[in-house]
Amino acid sequence: MKLATYKDGSRDGQLVVVSRDLSTAHYATGIAQKLQQALDDWNFIAPQLQDLYVTLNNGKARHAFPFDPKQCMAPLPRAYQWADGSAYINHVELVRAARNSEVPHSFYEDPLMYQGGSDDFIGPNDDVVVPSEDYGIDFEAEIAVITGDVPMCATPEQAIDGVRLLMLANDVSLRNLIPAELAKGFGFFQSKPATAFSPVAVTPDELGDAWQGGRVNLTLQSTWNGRKVGMCDAGPDMTFHFGQLIAHIGKTRNVRAGSIVGSGTVSNRGVEVNGKKDWPKGYSCIAEKRAIETILDGKPSTGFMKFGDTIRIEMKGPDGQSIFGAIDQKIAPLAA
Repeated sequence: MKLATYKDGSRDGQLVVVSRDLSTAHYATGIAQKLQQALDDWNFIAPQLQDLYVTLNNGKARHAFPFDPKQCMAPLPRAYQWADGSAYINHVELVRAARNSEVPHSFYEDPLMYQGGSDDFIGPNDDVVVPSEDYGIDFEAEIAVITGDVPMCATPEQAIDGVRLLMLANDVSLRNLIPAELAKGFGFFQSKPATAFSPVAVTPDELGDAWQGGRVNLTLQSTWNGRKVGMCDAGPDMTFHFGQLIAHIGKTRNVRAGSIVGSGTVSNRGVEVNGKKDWPKGYSCIAEKRAIETILDGKPSTGFMKFGDTIRIEMKGPDGQSIFGAIDQKIAPLAA
């Protein structure tokens, strides 16, 4: 099934069920007011939401209305936890190669992860508000999952069973703030502003055969200022699958229902073309493009985002239909 949260003036919005083709929706008010409520009692509430989903898809829901992504908050507008991984080691390799730095061997054995702010997510069509262009504004196209309860020391295979919903993310980065923060030894903080998520979150069965072994084997599209810059395969180059990422969090603690876990920037390896390295699938963040330029040309030539720039992130199924709806945002200055 597909779920979304509509804006209603409150912090947590109203849970709605969305049709498979994203054309219609229906309030889930009689079943659950908020998505977190459904996650807290999933085994009881999810079957009722599924029944409404089937009715909606059959065109028999009495109070259905046209679905409007502009009315959406993040599917889970605030969460108990937002932990973002760096599951695509190719991304780390490129960034490190650009500054002549090796990737530590441990990065291939143990997931890299940071804890982000989870109190203020933004909707798929909300502006990305940044105080200054000088901060080095970058998009990051990712996949994320929302978990149910996963016990401490769960195996990666057990952790996969804890995945309740999947969605897309734009994990905005302020690149010029990162070096000083990392130099302090405590990791990202101000360099990671509010994250945006796709209009809908979907249950794993909606992905069919594309959901295999904790990976999504589909293409993630990134379109910057109307130009498609990334058509990255989300499955093959994912070093750590979502089960491994969730198990990593749960190594020393329980993972509770409503935790959001991100994949990190979706990234594909380069290929040799006529003796030269090429990245035909493009990129899912500007930092990676700049790293490729530095490797090839000795310096980056692509600038970061400016006020007024737009970014669209979307994933389509084999039938060409959007699965999660699109993140479609504009970069905007802080209002005076």
